[in-house]
Amino acid sequence: MILDVQGLRVAYGQVVAVDGLSFALEQGESVALLGANGAGKTSSVEAIAGLLPAAGGTIRFAGRDIANLPASRVVRQGLALVPQWRELFPDFTVEETLAAGQTAAQGRQPMAAEEIYAYFPVLGERRRQLAGSLSGGEQQMLAIGRALIGRPKVLLLDEPSAGLAVGILRKLTEIILRIRDSGVSLLVVEQNLDMARALAQRCVVLAAGRVVWQGAMAEAGDIEEIRKAYFA
Repeated sequence: MILDVQGLRVAYGQVVAVDGLSFALEQGESVALLGANGAGKTSSVEAIAGLLPAAGGTIRFAGRDIANLPASRVVRQGLALVPQWRELFPDFTVEETLAAGQTAAQGRQPMAAEEIYAYFPVLGERRRQLAGSLSGGEQQMLAIGRALIGRPKVLLLDEPSAGLAVGILRKLTEIILRIRDSGVSLLVVEQNLDMARALAQRCVVLAAGRVVWQGAMAEAGDIEEIRKAYFA
């Protein structure tokens, strides 16, 4: 077990965003966090990544308690977040962005940029181009590459499909599956159920910050709780 979350609680003042989230992620496995807008998905992964304080519960990564560690320490231990809107430095080139990502590999050998270009050939073609001038799909690839180059054990992907066209999504899905098959565990926040089904083996469904169902992704299409979580 690479990531074990038990009873996670996240609050903004008196407003509870996540209440009692529990799940486990095995090495090389992929799990999707599903739910409508405001269900608590992003708050969950940001707390796991150290960007938000956990108001309760435990987060264990590779056997270590990481709850409320600073994000800089979490990423150095091998857990990397790809945020929903990429959060790239627009005036960094592709090469500079990847070089910055290599610093996260404390105690591990970072990937070479060429290994990232093997996953994302278009980034190799654009290596001297500014991140802010890339297309949305290229920026998403660069954000994933920046996280991946530090050789994380777990990638947290927050809405990787956001704002992308169908053709780009197909290509991105294929690449993310290759990353998973290389042994990297994935925790994927998604509202696009088709992409979630393609990427994840299991899912956890949130509604109003609480888990309403979890199980095999193959069974999710027939679960009434999922329909309620999205359309209630």
